[in-house]
Amino acid sequence: MKDSQSVKNLFLIVKKKLHKRPVIVVSAMGKTTNAMEMLVGLYYKKNNRWREAFDRIREFHYNIINDLFTSDDRQFFTGINNLFDKLGERLQQDPSLNYNFEYDQIVSYGELFSTFIVNGYLNKMGIPSKWTDIRKCLKTDNNYREARVNFELSAEPVREAFVFRDTPAFVTQGFIGSTENNLTTTLGREGSDYTAAVIAYLLNIFDVTIWKDVPGVLNADPKWFDQTVKLEKISYLDAIELAYYGTGVIHPKTIQPLQQKGIKLVIRSFMEVDEPGTVIGDSSYNRLTPSFIFKMDQVLMQIFPRDLSFIAEDNLEKIFGCFARFALRINLMQNSAVSFNVCVNNDQSRIPEIIDCLNKQFDVSYQNGLELVTIRYYDNDTIERVLVNKDLILEQRSKQTIQMVVKDVGEAE
Repeated sequence: MKDSQSVKNLFLIVKKKLHKRPVIVVSAMGKTTNAMEMLVGLYYKKNNRWREAFDRIREFHYNIINDLFTSDDRQFFTGINNLFDKLGERLQQDPSLNYNFEYDQIVSYGELFSTFIVNGYLNKMGIPSKWTDIRKCLKTDNNYREARVNFELSAEPVREAFVFRDTPAFVTQGFIGSTENNLTTTLGREGSDYTAAVIAYLLNIFDVTIWKDVPGVLNADPKWFDQTVKLEKISYLDAIELAYYGTGVIHPKTIQPLQQKGIKLVIRSFMEVDEPGTVIGDSSYNRLTPSFIFKMDQVLMQIFPRDLSFIAEDNLEKIFGCFARFALRINLMQNSAVSFNVCVNNDQSRIPEIIDCLNKQFDVSYQNGLELVTIRYYDNDTIERVLVNKDLILEQRSKQTIQMVVKDVGEAE
């Protein structure tokens, strides 16, 4: 959702589905998460420009609010003002030394704002939904920014929180949870889909529908590829593969809890609500339409043991330990006898820390400005298509998937 019209569209969808007793999992609105990341960065650096960033976030939400509510909606305005006041008070405090902790405490407000607005509007329009703070029941570890859900600890609180006895619908937050000590955590960017899957798993819900700004799962991102094709159905396995390699429509963790209980997942268009979308489940077929996943702004890191020892279990343990410590996901990995190559997103806050960690025992070189192209169900024609005006730097392929690290021809080294 990006504006007031999106909230109105959501109301129409919920109105049609109210007989199914929905749990509505909502992400932050528009580009709010990006704006919140900028806010927490300024706050952590004790840069007073955080006040301007905070004001822009508040103005964005109030532009939406003022199109949905009137001055008569006093209870709503009291509640939303309290949320913004709490965030403002949080920002007045000195930050701790743990950036990831501060990130989760602040960025999580994006989902609190959006769900409070959605729930308020549904109630205003005659749907008595209940706003539920997911942090009170969805419990995680304390791996801030990439928290792992504790299913065992969350099961009973989630079932107690979502009881439909007198409530036709619930509105809750995606992306966030909390530790055993009630400290806010986040599940990783785009984690709202995963939240919906976890709730479905714990409540034994029959199906999950994810409403997106695309008609379903496409075989490529229209930003990078023309003549895209919508995939009508996908197996759990292919969905996991596509999500793992980076298709933006599905969060990588979403499929596993659904597959374990055979829960159907449907990806549908938020704007074309009558279109069937893409169904993910126990589908069978010989071969899908080739799917293309493009990751831009990649860094290829080459890691060499200083003593020319083999890239074996002991060195791999040290290398993976550095990446795990700073929570940077590896998009591709490949090794020879005495070198280990990894392709990662150009995360400028984490890469220098990882290089410092690796430099204690390894020599590290890296190359910026690369692209990672993944093709699921590739053939020679699809490979040639993506290599036009590209230099192939590194390639890795299996029977059904090929990954290629490429660089634009003529681009400066």
